[in-house]
Amino acid sequence: MVYTTAQINRNFRIKVCGVNGEGAYINTLVGVSGLLRLIGEKLANNLLTRAFNCLLDKCVCKLRRGLKITFYNK
Repeated sequence: MVYTTAQINRNFRIKVCGVNGEGAYINTLVGVSGLLRLIGEKLANNLLTRAFNCLLDKCVCKLRRGLKITFYNK
Protein backbone atom coordinates (compact mmCIF):
# COMPACT_ATOMS: atom_id res chain seq x y z
CA MET A 1 0.00 0.00 0.00
CA VAL A 2 1.13 3.53 -0.77
CA TYR A 3 -0.58 5.00 2.32
CA THR A 4 -0.66 3.57 5.83
CA THR A 5 -3.84 2.50 7.53
CA ALA A 6 -3.40 5.29 10.08
CA GLN A 7 -3.21 7.94 7.33
CA ILE A 8 -6.32 6.62 5.60
CA ASN A 9 -8.37 6.36 8.79
CA ARG A 10 -7.21 9.81 9.92
CA ASN A 11 -8.41 11.46 6.69
CA PHE A 12 -11.41 9.48 5.41
CA ARG A 13 -14.59 7.60 6.16
CA ILE A 14 -15.07 4.96 3.46
CA LYS A 15 -18.57 3.92 2.40
CA VAL A 16 -19.28 1.11 -0.08
CA CYS A 17 -22.60 0.71 -1.85
CA GLY A 18 -23.63 -1.84 -4.46
CA VAL A 19 -23.43 -5.56 -5.14
CA ASN A 20 -20.45 -7.51 -3.83
CA GLY A 21 -18.83 -10.59 -5.42
CA GLU A 22 -21.31 -13.00 -3.83
CA GLY A 23 -24.34 -11.14 -5.20
CA ALA A 24 -25.40 -9.57 -1.91
CA TYR A 25 -26.33 -5.88 -1.77
CA ILE A 26 -24.18 -3.85 0.63
CA ASN A 27 -24.48 -0.27 1.82
CA THR A 28 -22.10 0.20 4.73
CA LEU A 29 -19.04 1.94 6.10
CA VAL A 30 -15.89 -0.15 5.78
CA GLY A 31 -12.37 0.14 7.05
CA VAL A 32 -9.16 -0.33 5.15
CA SER A 33 -9.22 -4.12 5.49
CA GLY A 34 -12.83 -4.24 4.24
CA LEU A 35 -11.90 -2.12 1.25
CA LEU A 36 -8.95 -4.36 0.42
CA ARG A 37 -11.14 -7.46 0.72
CA LEU A 38 -13.68 -6.01 -1.74
CA ILE A 39 -11.49 -4.48 -4.44
CA GLY A 40 -7.87 -5.55 -3.92
CA GLU A 41 -4.67 -3.68 -3.17
CA LYS A 42 -3.84 -2.32 -6.64
CA LEU A 43 -7.25 -0.76 -7.24
CA ALA A 44 -7.39 0.53 -3.67
CA ASN A 45 -4.08 2.36 -4.19
CA ASN A 46 -5.44 4.03 -7.33
CA LEU A 47 -8.66 5.11 -5.62
CA LEU A 48 -6.87 6.37 -2.50
CA THR A 49 -4.47 8.46 -4.59
CA ARG A 50 -7.49 9.93 -6.35
CA ALA A 51 -9.19 10.65 -3.01
CA PHE A 52 -6.11 12.31 -1.50
CA ASN A 53 -5.82 14.59 -4.56
CA CYS A 54 -9.52 15.52 -4.45
CA LEU A 55 -10.18 18.87 -2.74
CA LEU A 56 -13.92 18.38 -2.24
CA ASP A 57 -15.83 17.11 0.81
CA LYS A 58 -16.25 13.69 -0.77
CA CYS A 59 -14.80 11.70 -3.63
CA VAL A 60 -17.13 9.22 -5.35
CA CYS A 61 -15.56 6.38 -7.35
CA LYS A 62 -17.83 4.11 -9.39
CA LEU A 63 -16.64 0.74 -10.62
CA ARG A 64 -17.99 -1.13 -13.62
CA ARG A 65 -18.81 -4.16 -11.50
CA GLY A 66 -21.50 -2.17 -9.70
CA LEU A 67 -19.71 -0.88 -6.62
CA LYS A 68 -19.75 2.77 -5.62
CA ILE A 69 -17.00 3.74 -3.17
CA THR A 70 -17.30 7.11 -1.45
CA PHE A 71 -14.41 8.67 0.48
CA TYR A 72 -15.71 11.30 2.93
CA ASN A 73 -13.09 13.80 4.18
CA LYS A 74 -13.00 14.28 7.93
